[in-house]
Amino acid sequence: MDFVEARNGAARDIALAFGVPPMLLGIPGDNTYANYQEANRAFYRLTVLPLLNRIATSLSLWFAGAYGDDLRLEPDLDKIAGLAAERDQLWTRLAGAAFLTDEEKRQAVGY
Repeated sequence: MDFVEARNGAARDIALAFGVPPMLLGIPGDNTYANYQEANRAFYRLTVLPLLNRIATSLSLWFAGAYGDDLRLEPDLDKIAGLAAERDQLWTRLAGAAFLTDEEKRQAVGY
């Protein structure tokens, strides 16, 4: 019996059930992403952010009863280190877009 392979298989199944790319766990043979950074971005985009948005929406609705309907909780995506490369690419593209006004650039990045 190959205990290590069975353990890796179980870890892979658990990771996939929770939306974690197995590459982030360091399981050998799970190199479906081009690199670790791509797997990390996929983890944030496909697992962490949807869960975070669902929790923020639920908390916003719960707090709205006490603080008014205008209250809305949103995550600060600029603080997530795993998405910094995407944010840098967006800033670079917007800096080169001469046809956009400064206000349109601010709206594009969420300010």
